[in-house]
Amino acid sequence: MGYYDQDYEHKNGKQKGNRNGSLLAGFLGAVLGALLVIFSLPALANLDILPYDFNIGAKDVAEEGANLEDRIQQGDMKTVNIDVHTAVTKAVDEVSDTVVGVVNIQEVGFWNQSQTSEAGTGSGVIYKKEGGNAFIVTNHHVVEKASELEVVLSDGTRVPAELVGSDELTDLAVLTIDASKVKKVAEFGNSDQVKAGEPVLAIGNPLGLQFAGSVTQGIISGIERTVPIDLNQDGVADWQTEVLQTDAAINPGNSGGALVNLDGKVIGINSMKIAQSAVEGIGLAIPINDAIPIISSLEKYGEVKRPYMGVSLQSLGDIPSYYWTEALHLPEDVQEGVVIMEVEPASPAARAGLKEKDVIVELAGEKVTNLLDLRKQLYSHKVGDTIKVKYYRNGKLESTTIKLSEQSSF
Repeated sequence: MGYYDQDYEHKNGKQKGNRNGSLLAGFLGAVLGALLVIFSLPALANLDILPYDFNIGAKDVAEEGANLEDRIQQGDMKTVNIDVHTAVTKAVDEVSDTVVGVVNIQEVGFWNQSQTSEAGTGSGVIYKKEGGNAFIVTNHHVVEKASELEVVLSDGTRVPAELVGSDELTDLAVLTIDASKVKKVAEFGNSDQVKAGEPVLAIGNPLGLQFAGSVTQGIISGIERTVPIDLNQDGVADWQTEVLQTDAAINPGNSGGALVNLDGKVIGINSMKIAQSAVEGIGLAIPINDAIPIISSLEKYGEVKRPYMGVSLQSLGDIPSYYWTEALHLPEDVQEGVVIMEVEPASPAARAGLKEKDVIVELAGEKVTNLLDLRKQLYSHKVGDTIKVKYYRNGKLESTTIKLSEQSSF
């Protein structure tokens, strides 16, 4: 009772047969094409139609290897050897064992009981061995207020240290340790010959002894930079330190470490870092040529003996301009100098005839513009030197000579 379509079955069967035949024909064609390509490649290569040689066998490969080796030996081809011993690594090898850690140990007391603890760590540089002792230069602020000091050598050995002397003004200090375990000392370079752009390395212990012997690389960013120093934290600069500026990373703990040139010579003692949020890559170091006479004085005397005048001074620029004419009687064209506020009895200044309200404008032939300038000129001389002073008194320019004597301040 169903409906049967003979045409449908006939057509359907015919379509299946055609489709199977097409697939078989395509497969055979692909096989024949592949065989044709395979057998024709050598012939095409022999005719130089193809850029490759398909007839290379194992023997040919061996011959090519032998030819390559011959060409290398004859100098036709060069091999490249990578040498990791660069100028930087040589400089580090030269000085790294001379850079040490300095541990500041202070007493801490509670309820009439006291104990010692590490108050901080910094770095130092071994620069001399003499008489069974090794001498180390570091920063004053690294050893300040220490009741005990320890030095950690490059191999981790801890040895007790003695403070020879310290100078707050230049932020330098000298320590000594037993030299028996010291194998190497640093060599000082010439910081006067340093140029901007010269590569340098900073070696020290940033962030503590766990990063001991860290090396950072940079360049000299600037020379003869001056940084004001406020020693008593009263908001008024007491001194200007001349420093080298570098972009080599200098972090807390690097203080007292070495700034080294590529000859492996120490050209500066890392001292401080400008650590403002908007400032990066500004590290500062005390030029070694400035440090050497301070180090020598600390070794010899335990302090830096500076000349003093025996006066209390104030920069003219810090005094209201009203008093320039009314109290000091200065000519209108005099706008720089240092005012004597008080003279100590029997002091070098008193013996030279200097008085209160005199305005010093020249010292030893050098112009004096402010208190920092005068102090820098004064400290460039030695105790016992006699220098010429030019000053204004009651509107007149006068001069006198002053023989400098010794005192820790003036």
